[in-house]
Formats: sequence, structure tokens, C-alpha cells
Amino acid sequence: MVTAITKGIKISVISKFEGFARGNEKYVFSYKIHIENNSNEIVQLLRRHWFIYDSNGAKREVEGEGVIGEQPILKPNEFHQYASWLPLMTEIGMMHGTFLMQRESDLSTFKVVVPEFQLIVPFKMN
Repeated sequence: MVTAITKGIKISVISKFEGFARGNEKYVFSYKIHIENNSNEIVQLLRRHWFIYDSNGAKREVEGEGVIGEQPILKPNEFHQYASWLPLMTEIGMMHGTFLMQRESDLSTFKVVVPEFQLIVPFKMN
């Protein structure tokens, strides 16, 4: 598990190799995100911005509203968890990104770091 804290918002990520897709042409990974509000403010997650890398040098950038169709609101000491997945063309990759958060008190926004996490098939870890 990897973790980063930005302005009191703690992001923890764990990833897992799930198997193969399309006749072993793609490697499928899942990841779980835990977002914890350790600040004194009510915040809402508005947007996500991901950078996804394959070990062959391919880079994808994904932006959009919320996470898995939600824009969770977190009071102090609350958390939100979600899981998602992605295919890679190679056995090794990585992801990192940011979440755009908004404070309820003044509607100001700030970016929260999603730490870099590895996507590695187990047989490549030797």
C-alpha cells in the first residue's frame, strides 16, 4: 500500500493483478483507493486526473468528473473507498494522479496527490 497526505486529505492505494484479457493480450489490474479527510473542513471530490504508464513507454492521461460516477462529500474524519480496474498492454506499469477537491466553507479548490503505485504481474517480481 502507498499513501500520501495533502492538506489533511490522506490517499491510500493498493493494487492487484487480476489476470489476462483477450487471449492473454492484455494484463488486467485492479486498484482500491481509500480517501480519508483528516482536515477540519468539509470537502468534496470534484474531479480525477490520472497518468497511466506501460513499461513499453506508452502513456495515457485520463481526466473526468468524480470517481466511478460519484463526487463524494467528506466531513472531517470521514472516508470514502472505491475500487476500479484497468488493462495494460505490458506486464509492468504504474499510475499516479490528483483529485480536485473543493472546500465547502469558501468553495475554494485544491489538488490532492494520489501517490504513484505499481502495477506488476506477480511472476515479474522475482
